[in-house]
Amino acid sequence: MTTVMTAEESAGTHATDSHDVIRVQGARENNLKDISVEIPKRRLTVFTGVSGSGKSSLVFSTIAAESQRMINETYSSFVQGFMPSLARPDVDVLEGITTAIIVDQERMGANARSTVGTATDANAMLRILFSRLGEPHIGSPQAFSFNVASISGVGAVTIERGGETTKERRSFSITGGMCPRCEGMGTVNDIDLTQLYDDSKSLNGGALTIPGYTADGWGVRIYTGSGFVDGDKPIRDFTEKELHDFLRKEPTKVKVGDMNMTYEGLIPRVQKSFLSKDREAMQPHIRAFVDRAVTFTACPDCGGTRLNEGARSSRINGINIAEACAMQISDLAGWVRSIDEPSVAPLLRNLQHIFDSFSEIGLGYLSLDRPSGTLSGGEAQRTKMIRHLGSSLTDVTYVFDEPTIGLHPHDIQRMNALLLQLRDKGNTVLVVEHKPEAIAIADHVVDLGPLAGAHGGQVMFEGTVEGLRASGTLTGRHLDDRATVKPSVRGATGVMQVRGASEHNLRDVDVDIPLGVLTVVTGVAGSGKSSLIHGSVATRDDVVSIDQGAIKGSRRSNPATYTGMLEPIRKAFAKANGVKPALFSANSEGACPNCNGAGVIYTDLGVMASVSTTCEVCEGKRFDAAVLDYHLGGRDISEVLGMPVAEALGFFAEGEARIPAVHAILARLADVGLGYISLGQPLTTLSGGERQRLKLASHLGEKGGVYVLDEPTTGLHLADVENLLGLLDRLVDSGKTVIVIEHHQAVMAHADWIIDLGPGAGHDGGLVVFEGTPAELVAARSTLTGEHLAAYVGA
Repeated sequence: MTTVMTAEESAGTHATDSHDVIRVQGARENNLKDISVEIPKRRLTVFTGVSGSGKSSLVFSTIAAESQRMINETYSSFVQGFMPSLARPDVDVLEGITTAIIVDQERMGANARSTVGTATDANAMLRILFSRLGEPHIGSPQAFSFNVASISGVGAVTIERGGETTKERRSFSITGGMCPRCEGMGTVNDIDLTQLYDDSKSLNGGALTIPGYTADGWGVRIYTGSGFVDGDKPIRDFTEKELHDFLRKEPTKVKVGDMNMTYEGLIPRVQKSFLSKDREAMQPHIRAFVDRAVTFTACPDCGGTRLNEGARSSRINGINIAEACAMQISDLAGWVRSIDEPSVAPLLRNLQHIFDSFSEIGLGYLSLDRPSGTLSGGEAQRTKMIRHLGSSLTDVTYVFDEPTIGLHPHDIQRMNALLLQLRDKGNTVLVVEHKPEAIAIADHVVDLGPLAGAHGGQVMFEGTVEGLRASGTLTGRHLDDRATVKPSVRGATGVMQVRGASEHNLRDVDVDIPLGVLTVVTGVAGSGKSSLIHGSVATRDDVVSIDQGAIKGSRRSNPATYTGMLEPIRKAFAKANGVKPALFSANSEGACPNCNGAGVIYTDLGVMASVSTTCEVCEGKRFDAAVLDYHLGGRDISEVLGMPVAEALGFFAEGEARIPAVHAILARLADVGLGYISLGQPLTTLSGGERQRLKLASHLGEKGGVYVLDEPTTGLHLADVENLLGLLDRLVDSGKTVIVIEHHQAVMAHADWIIDLGPGAGHDGGLVVFEGTPAELVAARSTLTGEHLAAYVGA
């Protein structure tokens, strides 16, 4: 039998070999200006450019989003109904894309019950291990779960068989691992009643001091209208029964006016509405109330382990599951290796792989019982990477968003090795990155710019790292920037004493933080920097703490609403035109009636992606046409919200539109390098670096003598780091004390004083290994930080 060969095959090539690039043509997502790029497959491509230049729009919102959308479309419409519907990105052609696995910086679910163990499947495997090998044997894997309560019941059930109805007695029981006292939370709370209400006032007189409980709101009306308490009597005059009904009455159906409602005592209501959420996920004013009103202590029954006595009694080689989860993961890996039991060999192998991956990725210092809401952005991203490290998948696209965030220069080398390992297995690796050490390992570079926002969105360079250096683009020019250690440093005006700090892994640390200067706290990831500063400094009076927490906001939120400047702008418009301020809000009376102030109409197509079209009535301006007839300084409200910060700075500085409060906020936005974003730009369209700087600008207006910043260079381009250092200098020169937790060598070199923690991570860290000026640290080279800083400044 003869086979016919094509011309291509006879030449030794195959048609499939021609698909070796991801081709993007005409991408217009967010600020992208109709760009086209070709990205080589099975290579490591790094996307560079200033914060807001369009990197994430190209990588996440175009390539990764289309890959996910097309995979979702392969499922049946029934399954698609349960999945988020994704709209097709605004792009003409996308060819050669493969399955995309996204590893982003989003904080892990801030659910109070979520821990490192539950988020990585390690807990699930440990529970199976203990249910098989634990002595004494107490039950199935759920007997070791702190999220499953033990319950039992007995009663009659009605069964229909062959047209006849019979009753049978049945009993059931579930053995769970949840501690009954704290309900698996690990902490019990004690509520300070004086922070919930003022007992000298009546409920109608505004006695409740809980956020959201106003005298005329439903939160209070359900109490005053229930008939259980007298709304006009001061709380201190309540009878014993009234006070019990007010504070602790179990849920009861009542009629308030003509509405059926469920009445519940104030304490259980506060516990359900405020204390079931993780503290990290709360809005600032709610968090302040909870910190004031509630004291959390480790549960006395379970000792904070969340598990009941039964789950804690079962042991393997003398260790119970609570002790295993509390161990540092690098130690836990050794314990798992010591278990020699062929019957559970596959389980032990998987556990060893997970724990070894933690150590490999530089997270061996964590423990499985660490709440996932307390992980930093960088730690969360690396925890998500764990499940991909041992994967046998090849020819997939891994998409990383600044994987070096939160990493010491020493750890970046390790991260680079992992990225290259993923590539060498035959995968396409796309990385959005700013750090020169991470850009250096790229096979291919795509540089976006030239600037940010409306002035970005163009491809400035495609090629090798060497080509980027010689290209003359903003990134190319700054790629080899090396800061020098300051020849002279400022002198301290005093010291802030920290004594006996022992939070997390800190080992009874005593340190003096100088006042009136720029202090940088550094050390490898997990050495105890955040524990020292957030645990012992950020909680003090006169301290403004700016952490890494993400900005929360919907597509109706924008810089004007987030920073609070929209309120004085609305009042100025109202005063100038003699009308109500509410008219100048797109979320209130001034909203376009057709789109309800959204600017776009959303059409839901069931399992298909919903379609958004610009509102034809207001043409995307979001306001009712009548509102746009009112002007301030010759501009209507939609034109004011459309202005970039830099232009608005001049507009609100003089003439009829002069508003000093707004001008001060705009000046701070310009200070942090956000002069190009418009006042009404939805927060959902801002990049990670832009959101961080917006948060920084809003906090700069707070009154305080000490500013604590947690990795402010996150998401910042090399060129923007210079602007940030200028801002920090201006803060110090104005008499403030600035304390920065940072890994960026340019910030370390610029410091007046350095506190280096280490020497390692987890229980190998927690000590101050150096205190002094950057020049002394470079000269001594006694720590990992000293070695890397010396190499950076070329000493």
